[in-house]
Amino acid sequence: MTQKLEAVSIVKSFGAIKVLEDITITVNKGEVVGLLGPNGAGKTTLVNIIAGYETQNSGTVSMDGKSLDGLTPEARTRAGLARTFQSGRLFPELTVSENVVLGAIGSGESTKKANRRALNAIEMLGLTTVMSESAAGLSHGLSRLVGLARALTANPDYLIMDEPAAGLNDHETPALLAALEDIRTDSGCGMILIEHNVGLVADACSKVYVLASGELLFQGAPDAALKDEGVLTAYLGDATMGLHGGRG
Repeated sequence: MTQKLEAVSIVKSFGAIKVLEDITITVNKGEVVGLLGPNGAGKTTLVNIIAGYETQNSGTVSMDGKSLDGLTPEARTRAGLARTFQSGRLFPELTVSENVVLGAIGSGESTKKANRRALNAIEMLGLTTVMSESAAGLSHGLSRLVGLARALTANPDYLIMDEPAAGLNDHETPALLAALEDIRTDSGCGMILIEHNVGLVADACSKVYVLASGELLFQGAPDAALKDEGVLTAYLGDATMGLHGGRG
C-alpha cells in the first residue's frame, strides 16, 4: 500500500457560496507539495478540511489508506498529521523553548522525551539563539518558525505548513528551506506547503497544485506552473513578483 495523504473530490460551501469544487490532492511520504493560489482561492479552507478544522460537504480525506473523516484535529495529530498556522498560535507568556516543549507534551510524550524532541526541533530550525526569549517579543517570521518547531515535535508522518516563510528575512528563508529538506530526508515526512511565493515553492517542492476561485487550476511541476497562462492570469494583481521567482 502506498503511503500517502489524500483529499479526494472535496466540495465545500458556506451557505450559497461555493468555496471548493471537486478538489483532489495527494501527498506521498517523503514528498513536498506546494499549494498555491491568489487570495480567496480556497487554500486555507482546503487544509482546514484536511486537518479536521472544517467539515467538507462531500469528498473524503484519508491517510495511508485509513479514513480521517469524522476525526477531530487532535485525533488526526495523534494519527500522524500536523499543521502550522499563520499566526503561530504561541503562548506569549512562555519562552520559545517552553512553547515547543508543550507541543511535544501535547502529542503524548513524557517530559523527558518532550524536552529532547523540542531541542532537536529548535536546533533544526536555527532557533537556539532565541530559545530562552519570551514568545511575546518575537518577530512575525520567528513566531512562524517556532510554530513549525512545535509541530515537528509530534514527529508527524505528514505536515501542513501555512505560509511558514511569511515575515522571514533573507537569512532566515534559506535556513527554512534547508530545514525542510532535512525533515524530508531524515523522517520521510510528507509536506504540504501553502505559499504565495512561487519562487520559494519552486525551490522546496517537486509538485504544485494551484487553486483559483475554489477550483483546481493546475497540477504539475513548479517550473511548468510558471509558464501556464491560466496560472499567470489568476495571479495578476496579487503575487506577480512571486511568480517571477522573487522572495518578497
